[in-house]
Amino acid sequence: MKLHELSPPKGSVKNKKRLGRGVGSGNGKTSGKGSKGQKCRSGGKVRLGFEGGQMPLQRRLPKRGFTNIFQKKYSIININDLKKFQSNENQIDAKFLQDKKIIKGKNIKIKLLGNGNIDFPINIKVNKVSQSAKAKIEAAGGKVEVI
Repeated sequence: MKLHELSPPKGSVKNKKRLGRGVGSGNGKTSGKGSKGQKCRSGGKVRLGFEGGQMPLQRRLPKRGFTNIFQKKYSIININDLKKFQSNENQIDAKFLQDKKIIKGKNIKIKLLGNGNIDFPINIKVNKVSQSAKAKIEAAGGKVEVI
C-alpha cells in the first residue's frame, strides 16, 4: 500500500452543498433560506433571547436575591491544613500561608475553623477564629492571635 492509494472509507466524505445553482439542484433560487424576512437576508440573525418583540422571558420573570457589595470575604482554612507545619514554624500568618499556596490572592482575610485535630504547639495570626479551633490549638500548647 502506498500513500497515493489511500482513500477515506465510503460514505465518510460528503460533497459541499452548492447553494443557488438552479432549481434542479434542490437548493436553487432562495438557497434553502425560504422567502422574505429577516432570516433570509445576509447577516440576518436575531440576538439570543429575542422573542420577536414579545417581552422576553428574562424580563418577564421577577428579580430574586440580593448581592451585598460590602460583603467581607474570608479565605477558610482548617486545623487539618496546619498539620504540615509541624517543623518548628514559629509564626504562621497570611504572608506565610500565601507562600505555601494554602490561600490565594492578596489582602485576603483568613478564618480558622476547627475541622481536624492538632497535637503540637503552633502560633498563628488570623482575622477570625472559631471557638473550637481556638480551644484545640490552645490545648496543644499553641497560641491564636486575632488581628
